[in-house]
This record gives sequence, structure tokens and C-alpha cells, in this order.
Amino acid sequence: MMAMMKAAVFVEKNRIELVDKPIPDVGPNDALVKITTTTICGTDIHILKGEYPVKSGLTIGHEPVGIIEKLGSNVRGYQEGQRVIAGAICPSFTSYPSQDGFPSQDGAYLLDDDDTCPCHGYKATAGWRFGNMIDGTQAEYVLVPDAQANLAPIPDGLSDESVLMCPDIMSTGFKGAENANIKIGDMVAVFAQGPIGLCATAGARLLGASVIIAIDGNDDRLAIAKKMGADITLNFNQVDVVDEILKITAGRGVDASIEALGLQITFEQALRVLKPGGTLSSLGVYAEDLVIPVNAFAAGLGDHRINTALCPGGKERMRRLMSVVAADRFDFTALVTHEYQLDNIVEAYDLFANQRDGVLKIAIKP
Repeated sequence: MMAMMKAAVFVEKNRIELVDKPIPDVGPNDALVKITTTTICGTDIHILKGEYPVKSGLTIGHEPVGIIEKLGSNVRGYQEGQRVIAGAICPSFTSYPSQDGFPSQDGAYLLDDDDTCPCHGYKATAGWRFGNMIDGTQAEYVLVPDAQANLAPIPDGLSDESVLMCPDIMSTGFKGAENANIKIGDMVAVFAQGPIGLCATAGARLLGASVIIAIDGNDDRLAIAKKMGADITLNFNQVDVVDEILKITAGRGVDASIEALGLQITFEQALRVLKPGGTLSSLGVYAEDLVIPVNAFAAGLGDHRINTALCPGGKERMRRLMSVVAADRFDFTALVTHEYQLDNIVEAYDLFANQRDGVLKIAIKP
């Protein structure tokens, strides 16, 4: 009989269900990983709400921590039973985008006429395969493609929870700081202190920012932001954050701003506080068209830069992120606020989607 596993699949808008699916067969370049911990991402909520299109029946999730169950015949340098992670982005490093310096866009392509994915002709995020183009990680097992390029061994002594942020949240947040062109001594504003924003704050500190201003409407998250490297915290329910940041910077504006939520208002505020020649690093997943106000954009004459990103993947990126965890610079386990069994993942989605009970990230345990 065919071996089966439990998996959380997208069924239709506002409906994710736990179902039985066959355990994947392992191809020569693949690895089958038994999931020990995964989590729910804000992007999964966009999928749940129908704001980001995926095929019905696709297993959702893209943040795997687990144990190698089976290796493909071509995969070298790993062994079954080894603890590993893989990035949310799992590039092959063979495509044109990869060789052009953008491995996160590895699978970006024009859809064939007979492709059933409802993606309006082009999927620019197809380097993100788990839970987007192929079955993802909210299951008992996940098939990792191009395993030799993407599996990263977990160093001894690191718990599942301590590395759970590496596949996506840390990689994305740190990329936000990297894309902000931060230099030693810079002043940086980070808009939104959810898990990605908190990691962007930590990344800005690691890159040498001298003053980091963290913005959110939740005082508990702002308290965590202090622990992740923020010097100043602003609650947008209590102050006009644009006016306050311009006061803090004596009217100069910040050298860089990072937008980590994906809303018109935060994008616009991040633009309004930039100095001439400053960089806006955008990490949000936007569900609606953005409008750029002419005055905030200096009519296009302000020498501003706007950088977007899809988080980097691959085993070297994961190794570097885990080395930050091992160095104990920040307590990334503080971002894991809840734990659920896979059997109760629908309940976990309800908690996370509605942001109750101080939730940041949920450890999902098959």
C-alpha cells in the first residue's frame, strides 16, 4: 500500500484543511525530510485569504526544520538521520536568473497556456517553491528539490526553535537590512515589528547602524525590538511617526528605512522620512496597488532608491544565518510564542491570522 502522511493544503479562499497525501517519491537530486518543526508565515495568510494565488490541493508552508529521511542517488555530503534546514527559497542555481545574480528568482517564468496555476501569466516569485509551486512544509514530510544546493546541517547544540527563523524570517529581515545599503553610523527606521521587522532591526544592528528607530502599534513588540537592537521605539497610536522621526533626525531624515508590513500607509511613511539620496528597502507582500505621493518622492528628483527583495535561499545563506544564531547575538527563540501540533494547524491558522494572544510565530510540530 502507498505510504501516506498528513498535510495542510489550500482548498479555496479562507479554507485550509489537514488531509492525507502520499509521502513523496525521492528523485535522484532530491531529499525527503521528516519535518520536526515548521511554522506559519504571513505569506501563508495571504494565500489563505486568496490574496496570493496557488493551486487548490497544494500543501502550504515554506519553513522546514527536520531530519533527512531519504537521499536521492546523486546527493553527496549528507546522511540519513542528519538534522537539517532548507531555505524557503530553494534555487537550483542553474537558471538564467540564478546565474544573473538573482537566485531567489530561480523559477520566475511565463506560464504555459495549459498551466492551471491562477497567476495571471507570470510568477515572479517562483524561486519560492515550497507552498507556492510545489508541496510545502506544513506536513509530516517535505521533498526538498536540488537538495545538495539547499540542505544545511544544523550545528550541534541548536534547538529547532532557535533555527526556525532561518529559512525565511531571518533571511528576509536581514535581506531588508542588506538592501537598505546600511553603513556604519547610519540612522535607520524600521516600520512594523512583526517577526520579519524584528529580524530587520537585528540585521540593521549587525550592519553597523548607530541609531535604529522601530515603529509599531504594539508595545509588547516594541519591547522585543529593544532586545533586537532598536535604540528608539515609536508607537504609531501615540505619535505622528513621520513628524517624530524628522524631529529625531533634526529634519535631515533617516539614511535608510525598511518597510516590513506591506501596506500603503507604512510604505508611504517609510518614503516620507528618507533623506535625499536615502534608500527604502521594501519587504512587505502587497495585496493592492501602491501609490507613490509626488511630494514624498520629491517629484522623482530626490535621488531615492527603492529596493525590493525575495529572501535569499541556498545552503550557504542558511549556514551563515545559523552561525549568527550560534553566536548568540540575539534570542531568536523569543519570536516563537506558541506551539501547536500539526493535527491542530487549522486552529493555529485562526490564531495567527487574527493576531490574538500576543502571537509572533507558532512552532508547528507534526
